[in-house]
Formats: sequence, structure tokens, C-alpha cells
Amino acid sequence: MEGTILIVDDVPANQNLLRQTLAPRGFEILLASDGEMAIDLARRASPDLILLDILMPGLDGYETCRRLKAAKATSQIPVIFITAQPETSSLVEGFRAGGVDYITKPFQADEVLVRVETHLKINQLTRALQCKNTELEAEIARRERAENALATADEQLSLISNREAERWGLTAFVGRSRTLEKILADIRNLQQAGSISVLITGESGTGKELVARAIHFGGPRAKATFLPVNCAAIPKDLAESLFFGHVRGAFSGANTDQKGYFELAHGGTLFLDEIGEMPVVLQAKLLRVLEDGRVRFDAATKDRQVVVRIVAASNADFTKKIATGEFRQDLYHRLARFTVVVPPLRERPEDISLLAAHFLKLFASEMGRPPPPLRETALVLLRSHPFFGNVRELKNVVERALIESHGGEIGSQHLHLASSPVATAGLMDEPSCKRELTTLVASLPLNLEAAELALIKRALAQTGGNISKAADLLGVNRARIYRALGQANESEITS
Repeated sequence: MEGTILIVDDVPANQNLLRQTLAPRGFEILLASDGEMAIDLARRASPDLILLDILMPGLDGYETCRRLKAAKATSQIPVIFITAQPETSSLVEGFRAGGVDYITKPFQADEVLVRVETHLKINQLTRALQCKNTELEAEIARRERAENALATADEQLSLISNREAERWGLTAFVGRSRTLEKILADIRNLQQAGSISVLITGESGTGKELVARAIHFGGPRAKATFLPVNCAAIPKDLAESLFFGHVRGAFSGANTDQKGYFELAHGGTLFLDEIGEMPVVLQAKLLRVLEDGRVRFDAATKDRQVVVRIVAASNADFTKKIATGEFRQDLYHRLARFTVVVPPLRERPEDISLLAAHFLKLFASEMGRPPPPLRETALVLLRSHPFFGNVRELKNVVERALIESHGGEIGSQHLHLASSPVATAGLMDEPSCKRELTTLVASLPLNLEAAELALIKRALAQTGGNISKAADLLGVNRARIYRALGQANESEITS
């Protein structure tokens, strides 16, 4: 475990002993010999944890802790007291001052390590949960504002305003192909089908969430919450709390009752994106909620009734996942009471011209200019491209073309389509792709994380950015790719 620890003690021998205990475990150590110095150093360095002696000249440990907790910049740093006074009154005073634990002198190295690592882990999980809750509250507030812009029933299939339709990409419904007409017919049926659960399948970028939104906003639940959740991006340690909520005191850092996704979506729709990546242990609990409509908070004693429509989406091969035990068959059948299959764009090429024209109109309007015409050579090139990134890829191509043309006529020179190696990767058989990846091993960096990231980026390039296909190619699940890419982004931000 990594982290920065501030040791506050006026006795150099105690500082050295604690440093010799913690430094070999990879912790970065900061030292302070009095309370004033500790407060200043904590404010500037933001350590992950503070080990604080109680008896010191000047500010004692209690007052130092109280001042740390009173300052916004240092209030969230956990403090463990180090004391030679094991009396109950001293311990109570330490907790009242804001400490999370205490270690008595003379201390044992193993005890120090266990307590430090435990509270660092608790603090990490607490911060992650707070971050998720903040993001969720902001998202719900934004969605509620969007729902206030509902238009009349005949304005759009989804019944949301034109601006919201554009923002959420309902332009995926543009087209005249038979496959699209079948999807629209399914959506109309499902809008009036009450609370029946729906499973939407299709490749990445085809518009599965758009279908889910159309089902919700076009039905009787339109004014209720539509809550999207990416199952592949939820930390396993927080999954149960995020889905089902928790009560105050359920775990360290749980200072208030927190509703889970099911209660937050009560009366509306819970959209479970990437449902194929949900951990098996959570699948069983999801099945229970689907069957009886009741959830129980973590550490609660009573169940709570919820009324939620479940719409799930995935590009996973459920037959394979069920056979390997990665997905419960009973949950699959419970979710797939009605299945909507969203086709890839290459299976409806007759819609490409209409979509391109629509995106041009949309982006040109945002730039305050009239939509330019598309030359026939550009249209031919678009219609002949396989678009393994589907509608999302087409949208990006059109937006870039509009920028590069400076509002003038768009020709083939303005279209930046995937290069031939990427485009043909979708047509390459799996063994050939794997052989090509094998030849790259000798040139990989000797750092495991860097090597993994290099392979993932190569696989994504081979599959046109399709994470599911890249995961199949590498023999891993999608969650692993999400984690690797997320860690890489964090490294770029902090470097």
C-alpha cells in the first residue's frame, strides 16, 4: 500500500522508530516535532494519515487534532493518537478531538502497520463513496432539470425537447431502414408495456442508451427519474452500497443514511448499462430485487419496497457468459422478458447519408452557421466505410469534417476515416488477430502496467475502439480494460 504519513512527536527516537517501521512498506514519511509545525505541514502536503503524539510542548495532541479538524484543507485526514496514557478518559478525549484510533506506547511494529493500513483503506473507500455520491447527486439534479423541458406527446418519439434529443443523440433514430423501423415499433410497444424489464443488445456506439431513454421518456414514467448506471465502472467494494444504500454506522465513514440506486430511481427507470460485467455475487441480489421489489440497506433491519423499471444493455455474448458461469441464467431470463437488438450501422448503410446530413445540421447550428453541402465523393466514401465504431464514429467524423472545411463544401479530403488496418481488423478472424498480437510481445516495455496498457491500446486500435471486441481479443473482461485506462488517465493528470 502506498501513501504519505505525517509523524508528529517531539521525541526523535520515537520518530525514527515509526519511520523505520513504515518506510520499508512503501510509505512516504513526513516529520513534525510540535503541533504548530504539524498543522502547517499538513496544510501544505495533505498527507493521507497522521500519527499524533499527545504530550508535546506548546500545543498538545488534542488541541492539534481539533485545529486540524476545524480547517477545511485538513479536516478529512484521519488522525491516530500515539499515547502512553491508556486511561479511558484520555482515549475518550482523543476521540472527541476527532481521532479515529489510538496506539499505546510502547507500541509494536505489527500493530502500527495493521492500524495504519486499515485506516488508509477505510479512508480511501470513504472518499470513493463520497465522490460517487456527489457525482450521482449532480447527475440526478441535471437530469431533473432536463425533465422539466418535456415537450408535448407528438413532438418527438421520446417526448423530450429537441435540444435534449440532440444532446443525448436521439439522432440515432434518423433513417428509413427496415431494421430501424422495427426498433421504433418495439419502442412504441414498450412505452405502453408498464414495468416489463427490457434487455437491449448491440455493439458499442449503436445507441443502446438512446433506445432506453426513448422507452422511458415516451411512457407513463416520463416525469419520474431515469437513472443510468455503468455496471462495468462500479468499484466492487462499493457496489452493494451504491445499489442498495446503507444506514448510518454501517461502516466507518458512513455518517448518514444513503439511498442506493434502486431507491433513487423509485417510480422511474434504472438503466443498467454493461450489465454483462456485473459481478456474479451482485447478480444474485439484483435478481432478488427484481423478483420481490424489496431492497435492504447495508446494516438495516427492515426491507424497503421499491417500484422501478429495469432496462439493461450489453454487447456481451450471454450464451458464452452463462456457459462459463460469469452470468446467471435465471437473471438473464428475468431481464430479457423483451429484447431489443440494435443493429450496427454497417447493416443499415442506407441510413448513413441521412445521419451525416442530420449531424451536419446539428453541429452547424451549434457553430452559428448554415449546414454546408456534402459532395457526392464524400457520400460515396461514407457509404462504403464499415464504421465499426457505429453511429458514434460517424458523428465524430462529421463534426471534424465540418471544422476542417471552415463551413464550406465538405469533400472526401475532409473525412478522417479509420485507417485500413483498423477498418480491416473487424473482418480479421480471431486467431489471426491473436497471432499478430503475439508478435508484439518482444517489443513491449518491461514494466507490467505499461505493457498491459500497450496491449490494450493495440487491441482497441485493431477493433476500431470496440472495448468488448478488444476484451475478447485479449482474453480479459471489459472491467479490466476500464480499470487500466482509468489508471492511465489518473497518472497523466497527476504527472
